[in-house]
Amino acid sequence: MQITIIAVGKIKEKYLKEGINEYLKRLRPYAKVEIIEVGDEPAPEKASLAEELQIKEREAEKIAKHIKVGSFVIALALEGKMLSSEALANKLESLALSGKSNITFLIGGSLGLAPSLLKKANYLLCLSPMTFPHQLVRLIFLEQIYRAFKIIKGEPYHK
Repeated sequence: MQITIIAVGKIKEKYLKEGINEYLKRLRPYAKVEIIEVGDEPAPEKASLAEELQIKEREAEKIAKHIKVGSFVIALALEGKMLSSEALANKLESLALSGKSNITFLIGGSLGLAPSLLKKANYLLCLSPMTFPHQLVRLIFLEQIYRAFKIIKGEPYHK
């Protein structure tokens, strides 16, 4: 399986980089995982809704350039469906069994993803109704992908 994660923003914190690299290493036996970082747009602290939409659309243009034709696109969004770890494993396994082995996950910036990207996605996934820094979401989500593959393979890890 080929998994691409397109995320807005650069990871600056050393502890997050180390955690992300650890899960990328753990995922190697199960899937080829690539992370593509696109630059985030500066957002004024008190931006209007219209300004926020413009910022998200500019980020969306950068993201869209990296989405491969034929890839199954899953956008992480609050509007998405929440899945348990087991249900995420089932989703990934069913995609693979139906011939969709190239999956692209989209992680937005601090303002989220633009509506235009959400409309283009094949599936909307909500990681949690809680708010997390978008850099931390990358680490949490990689752990969940790793957990999903352990569940799929019936290997110990998930408890």
